[in-house]
Amino acid sequence: MAHIKTPQEIEIMREAGRKLARVMARLTPLVRVGATGLELDAAAKKFILEEKAKPSFLNYRPSGAGKAYPATLCVSLNDTVVHGVPTSRAIKDGDLVKLDLGLVFKEFHSDMAITVMVGNVPKRARELVLATKEALARGIKAAKQGNTLGDIGYAIQSFMEKRGFSIVDALTGHGIGRDLHEDPWVMNKGTRGRGEPLVRGMTLALEPMTAIGKPAVRQQKDDSYATKDGSLSAHFEHTIAITEKGPEILTLNL
Repeated sequence: MAHIKTPQEIEIMREAGRKLARVMARLTPLVRVGATGLELDAAAKKFILEEKAKPSFLNYRPSGAGKAYPATLCVSLNDTVVHGVPTSRAIKDGDLVKLDLGLVFKEFHSDMAITVMVGNVPKRARELVLATKEALARGIKAAKQGNTLGDIGYAIQSFMEKRGFSIVDALTGHGIGRDLHEDPWVMNKGTRGRGEPLVRGMTLALEPMTAIGKPAVRQQKDDSYATKDGSLSAHFEHTIAITEKGPEILTLNL
């Protein structure tokens, strides 16, 4: 059952989302050849603290993880889909770099992710990234009062699969608020009209995770998830609120 937020709580989440979007906007230009995940992580923490907020991920232990997450930022490269732990590995030309970041402000969380294409990225990889970004936009458009979670999943799945890409269906979006992960889980696959109805006051983190190859993933030693077949992956995420006027993206840099 979804945690319904009051207008006052959504206003706090709106402020949290704008803070997170500003942090991500500052972080993105730092993703370049030669930069390391550790450098990006340090910058992310610095920027969050400058927003008078706190990192959501640092020392967070998600369900299924063997240990608490040791960093502020998730940096997932190429075939690693999500939860990549920042390392000293230098970013290379052609890398797909997924940045996933959350912050907490006045006890409410916000969560967003982007995929950055570094330098000369292969054509099919570029198509994957652009399609995943558009799939998120279509999922958000479907997230309106009167629709269901299945409508969101259908919008994302149908767009990606028509283009020959896979949905990594072992990983999902989620509700968000006072907890980083709340009910409901938001699948990136679905059937129109099926699943929990969307109602005003719901706040969700929508996040299609996709791959060029097959959708199966494996959990790595650092608790990150990578495609089993080693194919490239992409990830985009926004925190949204369901309102009477339609879906509102809370993680916008206004």
